[in-house]
Amino acid sequence: MWLVTGAAGFIGSHLVQALLARGETVRGLDDLSTGRRSNLEAIAQSPGAERFAFVEGDIRDWGVCAAAMAGVERVLHQAALGSVPRSIADPRPTHEVNVDGFVNVALAAAEAKVAGFVYASSSSVYGDSDRLPKREGEEGRPLSPYAASKAADEVLAQGYASAFGLRAVGLRYFNVVGPRQDPRGAYAAVVPRWLAQLAAGEAPVIFGDGETSRDFCPVANVVQANLLAAEAPDAAVGRAFNVGLGDRTTLLQLYTLLRDGMAARGAPCAGLEPRFDAFRPGDVRHSLADTSALREALGWAPTVSLAQGLDLAMDAFVASGA
Repeated sequence: MWLVTGAAGFIGSHLVQALLARGETVRGLDDLSTGRRSNLEAIAQSPGAERFAFVEGDIRDWGVCAAAMAGVERVLHQAALGSVPRSIADPRPTHEVNVDGFVNVALAAAEAKVAGFVYASSSSVYGDSDRLPKREGEEGRPLSPYAASKAADEVLAQGYASAFGLRAVGLRYFNVVGPRQDPRGAYAAVVPRWLAQLAAGEAPVIFGDGETSRDFCPVANVVQANLLAAEAPDAAVGRAFNVGLGDRTTLLQLYTLLRDGMAARGAPCAGLEPRFDAFRPGDVRHSLADTSALREALGWAPTVSLAQGLDLAMDAFVASGA
């Protein structure tokens, strides 16, 4: 059996469906604070849904984590409180979920002697390092409580691998995009937020001059990395790897792709120009993944391009009527 924490979330729900598609039995854990019931409904309509069991619970509760781990062989730990701006506005919940909650899940996994433990880290751990591309071992100082929480998870995972034999592998997600990203709320990711605004004919805001760049990675590539990491060889245990496309897209380029794509799908945004606002505290200027370590360790390579990933995201957004 596999356990997916954050199973009702964007990435977690895709992981559950991928596991069901290959015949696995899956338990999902989520407190639905940021996860969505609509994602669980999508899982319920998937082939193999009878092999999925959902547990509503909070990873900050040790008893919940210990119970959810019963009979589990492999863990994909995705549950977290995301967003750099959220962590700056209110840092305590970020620490409680991302660090204290991580400790509960990881220790429960160690006690259960699971065969594989994969956890979501973040490219934010590179902090103020201006080196491009970003390579493992060249981290800078964290620029936000969120980044610090993910860096702490990596240190804890290394310690638990050494002390308890936990077969932990971290995946440093760059900017993951695809269907089911939540467009709601002040801390929504850039792609779903802009899609919602463009669909309504509203001009999105770009923070900064638009030349900030990110390595946007379609979620299908992230799913494949998780499945490989869950069965990682000994040499990969205790390490954290970049997961990205290895290509940079500026916010202005992203905006143009989304605006033109949504206009082609009937949204009233043809020729719409964005608005600009000041740079946000804690934001990294440029991000670009070197994924050579993941390729060498696990044989991973992305199979879905950014254009394909954005098309899937836009099609899903329009189909959902969000």
